[in-house]
Amino acid sequence: MTTSEKSLRVCDKGHKYYKSSDCPTCPTCEADRTPKSGFQSLLSAPARRALENNGITSLQDLSTYTEKEILKFHGMGPASLPKLREALKKEGLSFKN
Repeated sequence: MTTSEKSLRVCDKGHKYYKSSDCPTCPTCEADRTPKSGFQSLLSAPARRALENNGITSLQDLSTYTEKEILKFHGMGPASLPKLREALKKEGLSFKN
C-alpha cells in the first residue's frame, strides 16, 4: 500500500493543517462552519458543501430537486438521502418526483 505524503498548509485565517490531497478545505474552518441545528447539521461536510455549492440553503429549495439530481452533486452520497428525506417529511415536504 502506498501512502500519500502530507504537506503543511495554512488557510486564509492562519490555521495550519496537513493534507495529502489537493482539497483546499481547512479542517478547523470547516468545524467552525458546522451548523448546530437544522437539516444541514445532520449532513457530512462534503454533503453540506454540495448543497451550498448548488444554492440549496433551505428544505424548500431541496424539495425542488429529485433524489437523482441531488446524488449527482459532487460530495453528495447515498447515505445522506435518508437524512434529507426525513428532514423534508418533518416539514411536510418531499423530493420532486
